[in-house]
Amino acid sequence: MPCPYPVRRAWLHAAACLAAGVALAAPAQAARYPSRPVTLVVPFSAGGSVDAVARMLAAQLGRRLDAQFVVENVPGAGGVISTQRVARAAPDGYTLLFTTPNHTINPAITPRLSFDTEKDFAPIGLVAQIPELLVASGNQPFDDFKGFVDFARKNPGKLTYGSAGNGTLPHVTTELLLQRLGIQVVHVPYKGAAPALNDLLGGQIAVKMDTVTTSQPHFASGRIKPLAIASAKRSALLPDVPTIAESGVPGYEGILWLGVLAPAGTPREVIDALHRTMAEIGKDPAWNSQLQAAGVEPRTSTPEDFAAMISAEIRQWKDVVRRARITAN
Repeated sequence: MPCPYPVRRAWLHAAACLAAGVALAAPAQAARYPSRPVTLVVPFSAGGSVDAVARMLAAQLGRRLDAQFVVENVPGAGGVISTQRVARAAPDGYTLLFTTPNHTINPAITPRLSFDTEKDFAPIGLVAQIPELLVASGNQPFDDFKGFVDFARKNPGKLTYGSAGNGTLPHVTTELLLQRLGIQVVHVPYKGAAPALNDLLGGQIAVKMDTVTTSQPHFASGRIKPLAIASAKRSALLPDVPTIAESGVPGYEGILWLGVLAPAGTPREVIDALHRTMAEIGKDPAWNSQLQAAGVEPRTSTPEDFAAMISAEIRQWKDVVRRARITAN
């Protein structure tokens, strides 16, 4: 009678190999990210600069990661609605937040948020930035930043500045500047940046924090005068316009930054995969040219640097809001 043991040993060996193969295949399959569409939530309506950059990024991420990245616009409450949605999303990397300084301003304006701006999110990195530009109406008796400051000091409370509304980036960055300078300029809030710009063009307000893209077309006519740019270095689009920092306010910046966050608890390997891809995009000359053509500057960061920036800005804006007594309404 033939011995059954060699057959049994062969069967056990085959079973062990099969089990090992399944064990090895499982992690490989789990590591595949993304394996389905990713939603990039944007806290503003379609058509603006933030939405445009988000869509450009989604296309780049989709091409490089061989997956679909879908932009979903969820405007409302200064970004609170979209941020809350992402904070409550599954921490799996398939729902991301494309955010701006509203993320760090909102805790100062609305202290009782339903989420924690820091603890409920995992920063991935910065993508781009749009520096603010301090501009004046053409009918003002000053043509540069020094002239603006001198006039404001001699005429406290007589100048006005417009913003897109209470608690918006142009509002808090202007208040930060006024606090640093120790001058008084009256705030006139509008329901959006467009009506504020229209009144600046018409001479109803004296100054405004704007952007190069929307202000520059009016420079030639003299209806708007550039005073200083609020970035760390001069803009390539306006090389003759000094920065606010070099004009006597060292360290000052007013930047509309654009970055990506994931829900807290998202696996580190997912964060790293997204960050590596965003860093690659940031080095692409075609991407940089595409941004610069739209008046946007490329910018990248590590997740850790982005987290540190968010933390610092939250403290900064809380102090500015407290001193200026800014409220949401």
